[in-house]
Amino acid sequence: MPSNPVLPEFSWFAALCDDDTSNLGQPDAQLLSSYDHCASIVAEAAAQGFDAVLLPSGYALGIDSTAFAAAIARDVAGIDLLLAIRCGELWTPQLVRQLSTIDQLSNGRLRINIISSDLPGQTEPGELRYERTARTMEALTAGLQGHLLQLDGFDLQPPRISTTVARRPPLYFGGLSPAARQVAAEHADVYLMWPDTEEGVAAIIQDLTERAAAFGRTLKFGYRVHVVVRPTEAEARAAAFALVADLDAATGEAIRSKSLDATSVGVARQSELREAANDDGFIEPNLWTGIGRARSGCGAAVVGDPDQVEAKLRSYLDLGISAFILSGYPHEQEARHFGQLVLPRFAHAKLSLS
Repeated sequence: MPSNPVLPEFSWFAALCDDDTSNLGQPDAQLLSSYDHCASIVAEAAAQGFDAVLLPSGYALGIDSTAFAAAIARDVAGIDLLLAIRCGELWTPQLVRQLSTIDQLSNGRLRINIISSDLPGQTEPGELRYERTARTMEALTAGLQGHLLQLDGFDLQPPRISTTVARRPPLYFGGLSPAARQVAAEHADVYLMWPDTEEGVAAIIQDLTERAAAFGRTLKFGYRVHVVVRPTEAEARAAAFALVADLDAATGEAIRSKSLDATSVGVARQSELREAANDDGFIEPNLWTGIGRARSGCGAAVVGDPDQVEAKLRSYLDLGISAFILSGYPHEQEARHFGQLVLPRFAHAKLSLS
């Protein structure tokens, strides 16, 4: 597959869901989610030159991503806000109004991470969840461009909110099941994937490219992965292993099982990678699955010295990745490590839909 000619987008992660720590499985009272702590992470990411920051969503964890986005939009300038929203949590016209308002507050710096998950206390068939997701994405695409919303047999006028930027915020979406892939192919702008082997990444990109082409569409591809970078490989490995040094199997299992997507195809794939890894947790050079022992979802980290981390990320670019969403523990300090040691090595820019 030819190298990706598009300048990559580099995003960091704001720990809104109470998952910031220096010792996985051991909560740190100083790093629990608060506006001040998470705003400090965003400010550090902006200072280091990241293009965007992911604002994750959790029903019972941490602080509300939408309220945080509205506040941080005016407090931190320059960096785009990739706001995670859960389909079905709000009546869609109200969601369109919220997102339109945040896009105005941020002067057009909003991006949207679509999450298709069960509602708390419910176990829904995948077909129902992804049908709801598809309809939500259709409504967002129309409503955020100022077009008429057609929902439940009614025609609804879009929000009358002026904005300084005439554009629709891009939709980021991921999922490994066949139903999720079809929704992404038809409605997403950026297909997000969790860590996988380079062979696995290439296969996913090929499949989604073909699925999108069937709808006359072209997707961009994003890669969500943790990172641990230090001046030497030995230091990076030591820092990675220290994150899980005090983690026991029962605690890790309890953390993973709390997630609403604990039984998804994507989470199952992360488990497969951990089981296939070597004794140190590496599934392939510089891709370490040990971090997934205490996480559901994104369960691997790129670990190494600056040359190794750069080479690994460039290998993903060559496969067709256009956007990276990175994170590390503790989030503010690791943003600084990556921002100083690796990010200056890349020409990068905010992803454009054109």
